[in-house]
Amino acid sequence: MVRMKILALLLTTIFLTPALASAGDNCLVGSCHSTVLSAKRPHSPAKDGNCLVCHVKQLQQHPTPGKKGFTLAASSEKACAPCHPSLGTGSQFHQPVKEGNCVACHQPHGGDNRLLLKNGEELSGLCFSCHDKVPFTRKLVHGPVTAGKCGSCHDPHRSDSKELLIGKTNDICLGCHEEIKAVLSGARYVHPPISVSSCVACHDPHSSDRPSLAKNKMPDLCFDCHKTLQDRLAKVTNLHKPLSQARGCGNCHDPHASKVKNLLSTDEMELCLSCHGDAKLAPLKNIRAELKGKKNLHGPLLLGRCTGCHDPHGSSNFRLLKGAYPATFYAPYAQGSYDFCLKCHEKNLLRFPDTTVNTKFRNGNRNLHYLHVVNNRKGRTCRVCHEAHAADGPKLTNSAGASFGAWKIPFVLEVTETGGRCSSGCHRALGYDRSKPVVYLPGRSSGFNPLSSPRQGVRN
Repeated sequence: MVRMKILALLLTTIFLTPALASAGDNCLVGSCHSTVLSAKRPHSPAKDGNCLVCHVKQLQQHPTPGKKGFTLAASSEKACAPCHPSLGTGSQFHQPVKEGNCVACHQPHGGDNRLLLKNGEELSGLCFSCHDKVPFTRKLVHGPVTAGKCGSCHDPHRSDSKELLIGKTNDICLGCHEEIKAVLSGARYVHPPISVSSCVACHDPHSSDRPSLAKNKMPDLCFDCHKTLQDRLAKVTNLHKPLSQARGCGNCHDPHASKVKNLLSTDEMELCLSCHGDAKLAPLKNIRAELKGKKNLHGPLLLGRCTGCHDPHGSSNFRLLKGAYPATFYAPYAQGSYDFCLKCHEKNLLRFPDTTVNTKFRNGNRNLHYLHVVNNRKGRTCRVCHEAHAADGPKLTNSAGASFGAWKIPFVLEVTETGGRCSSGCHRALGYDRSKPVVYLPGRSSGFNPLSSPRQGVRN
């Protein structure tokens, strides 16, 4: 059997070769098929006159009116395979390849385009003959699409991916986007769409109406995954302003990877101060200037955590605080009204007029926090005496004092082992002592005296 096959092959070689040459001589002259060689890039068999490599004669007389004198030697796939054996690897086939229809994309005799492609030099011109053009023509177009280089990402014949990609999605993207690759290589935290899914979870690889080829506007793109945050923010009255700006979440977070927890673009405090520490960004308070030179920082700021007190996304509370706190200068204590401060500070700080354990700011057993805040007419909020961020005095008190309209109320606190002394623009200098209560005698005051009461002048 093997010998017979070899003999048949030899006979074919001996007798068919002249026929091929003569076929070319006959086919490509005169007025019948002479235009085949007019292409800028003729296909080699046509150029060499080897027409019978691909065509088989059906009729002795050619041309025969109304009848087809030649047919293809095989389907275009099988006809092309002997010369073009490698069409890539993979389980997924481009539909024309699957159907063996090579001539759907390539000119079989010759053409003016690279790789004998039909419909234009750039691949996109050919691809759009089957694929809908609309998804590729939005406001912002991916570079390879603009250049018509579909083959930069897709294999035109076969691949292991359904989209006929030339490799793994992230590998293809990072092959060009080296700046993102550098960020990923030095990061401690990687955004799950990249580490678990791929870049196209957030980006459209072809075109988009949004910056960075995002699939959705910000922050809705992030809410596609962060549903809990979306639900919570839908109920708040104050959104953090960056969320409503063009880059949305990207104003504070790196969407790909970061060295900082929560994918922050830099350390938390420095990130906050990039806005809340710039004198040019009025009316934002310049917290950087407020912190400068201060020796005493509020506990969360010692840890570099602005989010210890403020919600970075949104809140229904004053100044995006994480709990209830009065927005006004005067606010008499009521249950729940100071819950934010009392989450960290003694929860019973303002509940009892007399105590021995709930505060050190007392004269004997008399609770001086209660006295200042639980006042139905002019209960003082915490910030009348204490700074929320930093101060040059003890207990976060500032000699510059609190802002009271256009005036800064001067304030000096001196602390001793068992008490201290307070002098301010609110009242004359008054001392207090937990062990040996100070007796307050009637005297002239520099203004309203918050310590005046029926108990004044009585030793506790």
